[in-house]
Amino acid sequence: MSSLDKMWLSFYAMGFMVISMGLIYASRYKLKNRLIKVLFAIIAYTLLITSFFAMVYLVFNGPTGGA
Repeated sequence: MSSLDKMWLSFYAMGFMVISMGLIYASRYKLKNRLIKVLFAIIAYTLLITSFFAMVYLVFNGPTGGA
């Protein structure tokens, strides 16, 4: 994986974290419908776990070598 691909993967992972933070907040404090709350929470935790594994991959894969 090239350095540019790793950069984009890290941006996607950070975006997933921000989206999951908003969905968790909405499911806990803003929504009243039980079904939608559970759906938002499942989506949020799925995005959070996906971003966790992406960041673990990026951290342990290391740099890609020099120019």
